[in-house]
Amino acid sequence: MILRLATLILVAGLYQLAAQNRDLVKPGSLPAPDQPTASVKPSVEKLDATHYRIGKVTFDQKTREIRFPATVNMTEGLLEYLVVHENGKVHESLLVTDISATHLNLALTLLRYPASRELYGLPNETGGITDNYPVVPEEIKAGSRIAIEVEWMDQGKIRRLPANEWIQHAVKTTSMPTGPWVYGGSELYDGQFVPESSGEIVAIFVSQSSMINYPGDDNRDDNVWLPFPKRIPEVGTELTIIITPYSKSPLLPKP
Repeated sequence: MILRLATLILVAGLYQLAAQNRDLVKPGSLPAPDQPTASVKPSVEKLDATHYRIGKVTFDQKTREIRFPATVNMTEGLLEYLVVHENGKVHESLLVTDISATHLNLALTLLRYPASRELYGLPNETGGITDNYPVVPEEIKAGSRIAIEVEWMDQGKIRRLPANEWIQHAVKTTSMPTGPWVYGGSELYDGQFVPESSGEIVAIFVSQSSMINYPGDDNRDDNVWLPFPKRIPEVGTELTIIITPYSKSPLLPKP
C-alpha cells in the first residue's frame, strides 16, 4: 500500500517538476551538443516500513531524511560548490558523488519538499538572466529550507556535522554560518533535467543549473569560500551526505 502510494506520488512529482519549469532558460553549463547524456529511468524500491531507495539515494518517509554517498574532493582552493557529480565541475567542489541528480530530485519531491525558485534570476527576452527574481510565498520558502550534514568514520567512530562547518570564509576566517540551504529544483532544458547534465547538485556560489543553493551572505561572490583545512578529512575520504528539514528557519511558522 505504501509503495503504491509512493509510486503515485512519484508520478505526481514528475508532473509537478514539469509544471514548475515551464519558463525555461538556457543554462551556461550545459554539455556540448555532441556530448552524450545518459537517460535516467528511476524506480522506487521499498526497504522497510518507512525507508525507500532510488538508485543510490535512500530516504525515510516518516522523518523526511535523505542520504546519499560522496567523497572529499578538495582540502584547499576556492569553492563554488558543496557537491557536484564526479563528471561535473570537480575543480570547484568540496565533495563529489556518483548519484543521479534526477534520483535526488525525485526523493525531495516524494517527501514533499517544495521547490523555491527565489534564487533563480528571471529570463529576459533573449534567454539571458536578469537581476529580477520570482516572488515566492513564505510557506514555500520555509518548506524549501533544508539542513545538509556530513557523516563519516573518524578513527573508528561515526562523526556527524553540518556541512557548513567544513567551509571557511577567506576574509573572516570563520566557518560558514550553520543556516539552511534552499532547494530550488533548477530547470528543464530540451526535456533534460539540467543538474543531470551539468552535475551541479549543491552550489555555494548561486547557480541557475544547481538543484540546491546557499542563500546566505556572499553567495554571489566566487572568491571568498574555502575548505576549512583543520576540519576536513583527507581527499578521498568516503562519507554520507544527509538532508533533513531545516527546523530553525525564521521563515517557519511558530508552533
